[in-house]
Amino acid sequence: MSHNKLLVVVVGPTAVGKTAVTIELAKHFGGEIISCDSRQFYEEMEIGTAKPSASERAAVTHHMVDSHTIKEDYDAGAFASDAEILLRDLFVRNDVQFMVGGSGLYVRAFCDGLDEMPETDPLLREKLNQELKEVGLDELLKELKEVDPVYYEQVDKKNPQRVVRGLEVCRSTDLPYSHFRQGGKRKEHSFNILKIGLDVDREKLYQRIDKRMDLMIEQGLFEEAKGLYPFRENNALQTVGYKEIFDFIDGKYDKQEAIRLLKRNSRRYAKRQMTWFKKDLDVCWFEPDQLDGMINVIESRLT
Repeated sequence: MSHNKLLVVVVGPTAVGKTAVTIELAKHFGGEIISCDSRQFYEEMEIGTAKPSASERAAVTHHMVDSHTIKEDYDAGAFASDAEILLRDLFVRNDVQFMVGGSGLYVRAFCDGLDEMPETDPLLREKLNQELKEVGLDELLKELKEVDPVYYEQVDKKNPQRVVRGLEVCRSTDLPYSHFRQGGKRKEHSFNILKIGLDVDREKLYQRIDKRMDLMIEQGLFEEAKGLYPFRENNALQTVGYKEIFDFIDGKYDKQEAIRLLKRNSRRYAKRQMTWFKKDLDVCWFEPDQLDGMINVIESRLT
């Protein structure tokens, strides 16, 4: 392993300030930035994904932003492979490079690798998604609890994609999904990885989230979501910030309630992100304004 090549992975909850911090670090060390946000890949999703602005992208080169369309299926495994190839070129230009994002599964896929999963029939996924519409998430959760109680206890029960994926593997293999999620051999890299986590007081974070959502709405989030409504079933759009507006368009509640849910669900998402990242003992935690401390720990890994 090369000890003079370092990838700094900046993680943390939504609205904590990851983009601004990573840009400052990249400018200091002369590196470039790979987005590890599972929604910023999609060019059609601009406002609701809080992508780096044009001026921020001009300050430091960003990769994997607007790299795909919502019509494509793009998952954590594909990202890990693409980012690995990209980094080969980036490390030729500079010994320190950066990755930033709050998508824990994508960070894990790149840094550690994913468990080998069996291939499944795409028609089965379509069938399960149809069942989801017809009988609802609670019914699918009942089945999951019966066939895989281990995964049932672990799964985010508000995330239909995770539930459908678990049942898809269970039905395809007659084995529990948890059977395949055992955590294989740690992935090896030709460079070192340093994970930096950003955290702030929860009340302050929630204020930031609410303020960001107000700004997104002012910038035209509802209009953007209306334009994407015909594609609402695509995987890319099964996410906080769009689903609430799709339900508003469907007449399930009024705009005021949609805004309340946008903020509440964003806060809940941030809480889940922190739960995920706090379990990773490799993460070095800082507050966003502790830039000097971050620079020092990066420099210590380069000696």
